[in-house]
Amino acid sequence: MRYFSALILAALVCAVPGAHSQTQPDQPVRTKHAMVVSIHHLATDAGVEMMREGGNAVDAAVATGFALAVVDPAAGNLGGGGFMLIHFSAGPDAGKNTFLDFRERAPQAATTNMYLDANGNVVPRESITGFKAIGVPGSVAGLVYAEQKYGKLTLAQVMAPAIRLAADGYVLSTEEAKDLHASNLTKFPVSRHKFQRDGNFYQPGEFFRQPVLAATLRTIAADPNDFYHGAIAKKLVADIRKGGGIMTLDDLARYSVKERPPVVGTYHNYTIVSAPPPSSGGVVLIEALNILDGYNLGRWPDRSPEEMHLILEAYRRAYMDRNDYLGDPDYVKIPEAQMLSQSYAAAWRNSIKNDEATPSSELKRPEGFLPPPPTMGQVRHESTQTTHYSVMDPEGNAVAVTYTLNNGFGSGVTAEGLGFLLNDEMDDFASKQGAPNMFGLIQGPADSIAPGKRPLSSMTPTIVLENSPDNDPKKAKVRYVLGSPGGSRIITTVANVFLSAADEGLNIQQAVDAPRFHMQYQPDVVYLEDGFPEATMNRLRSMGYALKVGGHWSDAECIAVDPTTGELLGGHDRRHSFGKAAGF
Repeated sequence: MRYFSALILAALVCAVPGAHSQTQPDQPVRTKHAMVVSIHHLATDAGVEMMREGGNAVDAAVATGFALAVVDPAAGNLGGGGFMLIHFSAGPDAGKNTFLDFRERAPQAATTNMYLDANGNVVPRESITGFKAIGVPGSVAGLVYAEQKYGKLTLAQVMAPAIRLAADGYVLSTEEAKDLHASNLTKFPVSRHKFQRDGNFYQPGEFFRQPVLAATLRTIAADPNDFYHGAIAKKLVADIRKGGGIMTLDDLARYSVKERPPVVGTYHNYTIVSAPPPSSGGVVLIEALNILDGYNLGRWPDRSPEEMHLILEAYRRAYMDRNDYLGDPDYVKIPEAQMLSQSYAAAWRNSIKNDEATPSSELKRPEGFLPPPPTMGQVRHESTQTTHYSVMDPEGNAVAVTYTLNNGFGSGVTAEGLGFLLNDEMDDFASKQGAPNMFGLIQGPADSIAPGKRPLSSMTPTIVLENSPDNDPKKAKVRYVLGSPGGSRIITTVANVFLSAADEGLNIQQAVDAPRFHMQYQPDVVYLEDGFPEATMNRLRSMGYALKVGGHWSDAECIAVDPTTGELLGGHDRRHSFGKAAGF
């Protein structure tokens, strides 16, 4: 009877568009007071529930994050890490922006060449699958830090929805059930036991219950220090060491959240608040926007070849700098101020030809602004399997969170007796010098492996403020809350959405749904999603661009604020079927 009921419930959910998504294809969800947008409808509901109970945007963000660890195991997590960007619109902190860095760290036993064999070649998949790929997780520390410092509710309150979802289970959609067939989950006995039922894959319409994970969540809710200093830490390290990993109890005990100032830039009448290093996202986004700020992109239709040409050339130049200079700021000196200066952007802008692509091999950095970069790049891998969610509360506070296990389902390792997956974030470091990674990125020595270091990321949680007439930062109003997964394409996805909404007049749902385009300096190729007209592609080719067309990527979950009515507008990415924008 229970299985039959689950099938009926699943059929109803799939049959009613409003249950998971918007009923009008190109219109955002509109709410008056509060909004959560995430890749999973149940995680969105968890965040909205907290704000209905009197919580603020941080409470909602923490609840959503823990819920995603249950219902989106490919990317939501306890065993990974990420970033949280917060803007305060009310109270004593009105006008303040802050950034919580809970990125994973390399264990103390990590070494620069740990993934190379005796001949200096990368050992296939050793940094991607299994116990040696695991970095010290930061998600639990980050979410707990945010809740205890900036939330209004208790940790037990905001974790209650996640605990309920793990204990009682939830109905798997067709897409979710198919995702659990991932090959890296079949390689490890504990993962097979968790993600299969009696040795068989789960089917659409079945309940997926996670009692072991529920017990772990209850322990964290009662005593979050247990994860890094207590019984959970001991179980976790014992399991990793048994599997051949290098993490120790001291690695967990040393972990700490870094609260950093965000990077801040301007674009027309907007203030862009975004992720600082060890994310490359904010620096590259703002550098590209600085270049584009000298143009009037609105004179052309959205995604016209003329507009795309200027945007692509800005991306090309910003990614060249990203590859050479960015890394963990606690380990390397980054010329951030120079990279974000308007004079540097103007010099880059002067190198862009009106209707002709600049081959990346011929691109020359403007002289006199940045120190010489290292001469040898290094391999760096970065997965597309991450997740982002956006939150606004009735007081106008905004939170943007991007966090990850790296690859889908991380390392494939489920911690024995704890029920959560572990990251393969060590693969985000440079493993060998002089060769491009799977995305073609050649990352500089700033991202080489070192004990305790945080790997460079492209995650780009971003909050855009509309400036007041007197430019008083306390009077600036949130206009957009943006972010996406997508590996090296995260930054351009965020830029695509923002520029389409800010310059071209698309509503946030249209901007999220529009086909995406990407350029990252190397390889010298423009990537286009399906959906661009043939005439547009032919014009780009005539300008000298090599195109690679096909597929879809990223998952932008974004909020806009209607400047006239103050309504919150939620844009859920329709590239996935089970997300939702919702509020009240």
